[in-house]
Amino acid sequence: MLRSCRLQCLFLCLIVIAPISSFPVLLSSQHSLQKSRKSPPTCRSFARSASTTNEGYVQVSRSDGSDHKLAYRVARPMALSSNQAAPIVTLHGGPSVPSNYLYPLEQVIPYRSIVFYDQLGCGKSDEPKDKSLYSIADSVQDLKAILKKLGIRRFHLYGQSYGGILAFEYMKHVAEHNDEGDSSKCLSAILSSAPSNIKELENEIDRLMGIFLESNDGACTAEEFVEWFRINHQCRLPEMPSILGDAYDNAGTVWSGTAAIYDYVAEPPSAAASRMPSTLLMRGEFDFVSEESAIMAWKAAFNTKFVRCKTLKGCSHHGLLENGTIHGEIVDSFFSEYD
Repeated sequence: MLRSCRLQCLFLCLIVIAPISSFPVLLSSQHSLQKSRKSPPTCRSFARSASTTNEGYVQVSRSDGSDHKLAYRVARPMALSSNQAAPIVTLHGGPSVPSNYLYPLEQVIPYRSIVFYDQLGCGKSDEPKDKSLYSIADSVQDLKAILKKLGIRRFHLYGQSYGGILAFEYMKHVAEHNDEGDSSKCLSAILSSAPSNIKELENEIDRLMGIFLESNDGACTAEEFVEWFRINHQCRLPEMPSILGDAYDNAGTVWSGTAAIYDYVAEPPSAAASRMPSTLLMRGEFDFVSEESAIMAWKAAFNTKFVRCKTLKGCSHHGLLENGTIHGEIVDSFFSEYD
């Protein structure tokens, strides 16, 4: 029961997690949870912004010569080359949970161009079955392809959960290679609820599960623990927002969850690397990504002293969905400093 609870929690309560069908949980519990996700309850509506959007595909290649399509969506494309308010390029979590749960950024940041795209393996993008075609390094190159396709020269980077890992690795790659010929420049970045060490993240899940079991004298069902975890440490709303449930429903299954990045630990760039962009580290007060993992360890991994920290009071892992107004104000205010 303990392992079943933990694995199901790792599915529903992390946007660093694979779909539940990839975990060796009890079939009866697996069936009931999957069924419940098809029509997730909602406590508030996140309607799409009335802003103009542009959608399309970018072709990316792999070392085996194969080509694949990534789906992108640009809100307010006319502002993409603005010199006063640089666009935000977003990186969703997972791996392999698509970008639509980040769309509310359009509503809380009402004038910037915002780029969303589904990374390889999820959402509207291709999902090749060969696991060797997936890696963080490949995802960094995919991000560069998105920037080139859209002609983005100046931008801010926003990475949520696993997306924060990808944001860091992109900035590290640029700092170490000085990417001659690459005209894109990251002005600043935000890592929101991003774990810096996956094994420590799983240890934190175990610790929180122990607290729950102790408070219930060790007697609970997997479903009870998952719901307790969700409402306390994942998204502190009475019910799961439909937009987040929809992202889970369209998650990829080939390269996903902590199993895909189980050995990841953030490491500083080489001594010869150029300075990485100024960065804001964000997490919720009740986030399952601990302060040590989301703040302290990241600060040690950057080669710049221009790293700030912000804790969102009353929020957990999805501050954008829990308190969008405050989350948006913090994001826009920080990026405005570096336009």
